[in-house]
Amino acid sequence: MQRRIVTAIALVSLGLSTLAARPGLAAERVRLNYRGFSRTVPVALLELLANTGESTGVLGGLLNQAGQNPGELRSLLTRPLAADPVILDRSLNSRPGEWVLDYLGQSIHTGAGEADRQALRSALVLSASDDQQITLLELLQNYPTEEVVLEGDNIQAAYNRLASFLRPLSIFL
Repeated sequence: MQRRIVTAIALVSLGLSTLAARPGLAAERVRLNYRGFSRTVPVALLELLANTGESTGVLGGLLNQAGQNPGELRSLLTRPLAADPVILDRSLNSRPGEWVLDYLGQSIHTGAGEADRQALRSALVLSASDDQQITLLELLQNYPTEEVVLEGDNIQAAYNRLASFLRPLSIFL
């Protein structure tokens, strides 16, 4: 049993180091869709909102146009979920994990709609790797494409589904 855990840690570490060694493989832009409105927002503006509460530029305009409270988006971007990266990786490679990835993929996905499951799995595990927690902002920052699509109207439900999936796994932390 212990040997399997060590092997899993080694595999996850290898996968994470491969992703980390490719700095160009991270989202720079988020196409944010809210109530029929869509804008491409630099990840830096989401980071600014998360860190300061300030929504400016195209992000501020979109949130205003959609009647969305910036504080609610800030809360969703920064609310952490506990997750051990090794257990998370193993769990996401199970049938229930794939179902969760497919569900999340309806709210967070590539623009082309290809390899969404793999991209999400990678971003989730990478997000948990440094501090054993995941935030939506980290997930977007670690998404392995230049642009990621975020369906703002569905993101609270997706967050809740991920939290429900992770809750029983947190006993291992």
